[in-house]
Amino acid sequence: MNMMTYKGYVARIEYSADDNTFVGHIAGIRDVVGFHGESVNELRAAFEEAVDDYLETCEKLGRRPQKPYSGKIMLRVDPGIHARAAALAEAQGKSLNAWAQEVLQDAVAAGN
Repeated sequence: MNMMTYKGYVARIEYSADDNTFVGHIAGIRDVVGFHGESVNELRAAFEEAVDDYLETCEKLGRRPQKPYSGKIMLRVDPGIHARAAALAEAQGKSLNAWAQEVLQDAVAAGN
């Protein structure tokens, strides 16, 4: 999967065949920030401009911009999976948190 990132923000991109253009939104925040471009270069420039504009607007309004992700994940899993994961982490001398982060990193890397 290819992603555009800028100043910690990630772009979610779609292609509109009707308009023959790429349409993007900043992912992971509740505020709606969109942009578009007819080429990858136009899209990247529009994304960066949208992020900069979002940050400037938040500053003018005196409010903190939303951050895409906090780094905290709350998961609900089957108790048996939880127990097995905890046992694997302990066997490797790691906390469940450190073990889960490694597993997620490996999965993300494999997805690229």
